[in-house]
Amino acid sequence: MADEEFYRIKRLPPYVFAEVNRLKARYRAEGMDIIDFGMGNPDMDTPRHIVDKLIETVQRPRTHRYSASKGIPGLRRAQAGYYARRFGVSVDPETEVVATLGSKEGLANLAMAITAPGDVMLVPNPSYPIHPYGFMIAGGTLRHVPALHDGRFDPEEYLRALDRAVLHSVPKPVAVVVSFPSNPTAQVCDLDFYRDLIAFAKKHHLWVLSDLAYSEVYFDDNPPPSILQVDGAKDVAVEFTSLSKTYSMPGWRMGFAVGNRRLIDALTRIKSYLDYGAFTPVQVAAAAALNGPQECVAEIRSIYKHRRDVLIDSMARAGWQIPSPPATMFAWAPVPKPFEAIGSMGFSKILLREAEVAVAPGVGFGEYGEGYVRLGLVENEQRIRQAARGVKKVLANADALVERYRAEEEAEVVS
Repeated sequence: MADEEFYRIKRLPPYVFAEVNRLKARYRAEGMDIIDFGMGNPDMDTPRHIVDKLIETVQRPRTHRYSASKGIPGLRRAQAGYYARRFGVSVDPETEVVATLGSKEGLANLAMAITAPGDVMLVPNPSYPIHPYGFMIAGGTLRHVPALHDGRFDPEEYLRALDRAVLHSVPKPVAVVVSFPSNPTAQVCDLDFYRDLIAFAKKHHLWVLSDLAYSEVYFDDNPPPSILQVDGAKDVAVEFTSLSKTYSMPGWRMGFAVGNRRLIDALTRIKSYLDYGAFTPVQVAAAAALNGPQECVAEIRSIYKHRRDVLIDSMARAGWQIPSPPATMFAWAPVPKPFEAIGSMGFSKILLREAEVAVAPGVGFGEYGEGYVRLGLVENEQRIRQAARGVKKVLANADALVERYRAEEEAEVVS
């Protein structure tokens, strides 16, 4: 028994990012100054008025007790107010909103609530890992749907891919996951795509789980829509949002699920067995974030936009052409041609050692992520330019570095 893998652990694939994280720690211990674009961990301070509300609330002893698993009423009303203001969508805070410990926890627990062993789930690939693996942990079976066609999101191609997946899946799929703006690819969609998706879901009797964690991190004049803006969407869809990026509150772990009453009820019931909700002062502060002044949201968005522009420009000067992301705090960058043969992991390792720059290999987000790396906009402009100088040196010595990498990999296999 000591050597036998546990059932759910055995179902999970090796963690691709573990090798990059191990090397990152090793190089830092050796004194290297790693510029870390690898994690999507916001580095900006949480706005002061939100912190002040937390401090004020935590000084009341009554708030130190167990909280409400589904979220305190004032917080659920605040989230309903956000949907009304931002999307023109009316939701009932009592039956159509539940607070979650970040969108990640909500997705994972809803997967646990609705998945029977062997149920087929349609998930995008590449995608944020919890989208497929939440269902895998719950005992489901995954059907991966290519999220990109020729390196970009094509709504018609994506719907055709979904149609093929439904046609060739046995048993019939139970749910489909979508995420726009997308992590890791930074792709966006419009309301027409959501209309088609809802019609598709109703035709095939599918639940729709929409991850809208980056609803407020966009860089043009077209704010990302909510799937719940589609008439009748609440018949089949639930949507997850998060305060992590919007208000730079990642460690606070505060998110929401909004939409279909049956799905919200299932998630609420599962959570009632698993947790007592976020610490009450955190929930009160989260309500203050949603109800309070929103200039901080525009300021955070502006900082990400400026960093994006500096990244795209400085990397282009270094010789690395990266498509400019229209949204999210990420850039989805093709592996430069001289490094294509060693893949996203090999390129990531070379960047880490030779340029002291950490990125996330695309293969870590699914097989269709191979050939790309993800860069997080979590370093300031000076550090981004510093990283570009290191990348320029790597690109200038590409052939020698690839040859060295291959020799080292072969030697490691032999040993």
